[in-house]
Amino acid sequence: MKHKLRDRNTPYLNVLDYLVQEKVFLTIVILGIILSIVSVNFGQSAMWVGFFFAAYAAVSNDSIQSLGTFIESNKARKWWVLWLFTGTIFLGVVTFSWFYFNGDVTYQRLLTDDGVTKYPHPENFSFFQIVAPLVLIILTRLRMPVSTTFLLLSVFSADTSGITSVVFKSWTGYIMAFMISFAIWYFSYNIIRKYFKSRKAHIGWTVVQWAVSGTLWGVWVMQDGANIAVFLPRQQTAFQFIIFALTIFIGMGLLFYLRGDKIQQVVSEKVRISDVRAATLIDFSYVLLLIYKLFISTVPMSTTWVFLGVIGGREIAVSLIRRKAGKKHKVKALKMVVKDFSYAMIGLLISIMLAIGANRTVRDEIWNYIASIFN
Repeated sequence: MKHKLRDRNTPYLNVLDYLVQEKVFLTIVILGIILSIVSVNFGQSAMWVGFFFAAYAAVSNDSIQSLGTFIESNKARKWWVLWLFTGTIFLGVVTFSWFYFNGDVTYQRLLTDDGVTKYPHPENFSFFQIVAPLVLIILTRLRMPVSTTFLLLSVFSADTSGITSVVFKSWTGYIMAFMISFAIWYFSYNIIRKYFKSRKAHIGWTVVQWAVSGTLWGVWVMQDGANIAVFLPRQQTAFQFIIFALTIFIGMGLLFYLRGDKIQQVVSEKVRISDVRAATLIDFSYVLLLIYKLFISTVPMSTTWVFLGVIGGREIAVSLIRRKAGKKHKVKALKMVVKDFSYAMIGLLISIMLAIGANRTVRDEIWNYIASIFN
């Protein structure tokens, strides 16, 4: 008696298929969780375990914003060329900070001149602090562009002000990025389309793009390097700095070898993003905003939210100004923007939950605030 083949669209079969396809990844995650549980009983071991997890998680997730358009528009080039270019910039940026700020590699994102920090380095790490990068790795695998700043810094925040200040700066960054990007692409799209369409990009565009992308990557390291360095002492010794720099440098090599891995789809699905000229314009508007936000305050910020604002404003502007009839492409653009923003909000919610679990002070402040609302 022959059995009928089961429909592969059955939900539980789809889940099983996914688990089979991702069995290596899931095995690594499970081992990572076990290692996190064991390491919390050993101070220095926990610090390094959390750091190694964070180094890979932060670079792989944030690759879409700082390196995504660079990877997408340079598909024809060898991966190791792109790696050495960006890797050299990274080493130069963090080395300067380490020397200039007496061991601080974060450009004072975590430690001010007077030694004050909203993100103290713990003597004993909690499970939630170590597992936070693993959560980020899982979300990255699911192609969710969540904020590494919220996920990794929140669990180290001494109080809720360390979270609310980052949220406010990130919100204003998203709104500003969306509005500026929308204006640039809405009012200049026809001109851009006229000169870009069906024309091979001049070699000069590649030179400009590499200069802009290099600057963007350097500024990103100044802003988001704190998300990785938060696991290490605020002022690193020479040995700690060498491990810090080489780990991220090698991790970048893996990222370029994988061409951005699964999270790269967030960039690849956008309209004409592989054109070196479009990629350059996106990165240029993005880096200007990051530089502005970098110098107005040393409060950490979600660069992911700023990037989502940049590409979101562009997608909406292009969908409105294009001459295609119908609403299909407009609805598609709106869905992509809403999806990306929803993922960012999910990341924020998860970050707060992890912070509540990791820090008693944060937990008490949030419960007291909720109680005051209902009293």
